[in-house]
Amino acid sequence: MTTITNASLLTMIVFVMIPVSLSMFFVLGLSKSILWSSLRGVLQLFLIGYILTFLFSIDDWKGIGMMLAVMLSVATYHAGKRGESLPYIYVSVFLILFLIEALVLSLWLLFDLIPFQAEQVIPMSGMIIGNGMVAVGLSLERMKSEFQEQRGRIMAALSLGAKPHQASKVIVKRTLKAAMIPNIDGLKTIGLVQLPGMMTGLILGGASPIEAIRYQIVVSLSIFSSVSICAMLVTIVMYRFFFNKQMQLIYD
Repeated sequence: MTTITNASLLTMIVFVMIPVSLSMFFVLGLSKSILWSSLRGVLQLFLIGYILTFLFSIDDWKGIGMMLAVMLSVATYHAGKRGESLPYIYVSVFLILFLIEALVLSLWLLFDLIPFQAEQVIPMSGMIIGNGMVAVGLSLERMKSEFQEQRGRIMAALSLGAKPHQASKVIVKRTLKAAMIPNIDGLKTIGLVQLPGMMTGLILGGASPIEAIRYQIVVSLSIFSSVSICAMLVTIVMYRFFFNKQMQLIYD
């Protein structure tokens, strides 16, 4: 595998300047955001590289525990911001992400799919938590939008005697579909439109394509399952908080 030097990395500025130039040409006002995001992303990656080097050098239990705690906390904060107006949102999101990560990791270890080593648990868990975070955020955003758009219909249903779960049935279905369809489409085209990240990384690292595919299957199906469960749990739990104890719609 070819070693990428710091000098070689500097040439990547060309890839950044292309969207910057387009933003300036079309007067989009995004040049500063693009430059800052690129710089921040590079610095964060270097920082996490040094952190992972340290975590991989200590006891697996400590390294895995510390990194998972950070991952879950950051994911909870970013996903929870999508539903800040809802009560217990951060606690609920943290518990959902924690339960999903615990379930997936337990199944990986139970079926001997990966060893309990920081080098494998941390990056693979990051994929589960990261995709779960996106699913939770997307579900909350879509659910809030649906409640705003369907407010009149929901209030009409409630006035006719419908229970909150009955009045919200269509919204729950739409929210779940919106959260799951991207992953369903991704599974349909996996390996045909793009080579997934883990598979590509393993191949670049010298692993055989078949071995890389085995790992990718584990990750892809785990992500699909965790995203589906995260979307279902956050939707089923949080839609109830759009109503008060008198079964009235209280959130716009």
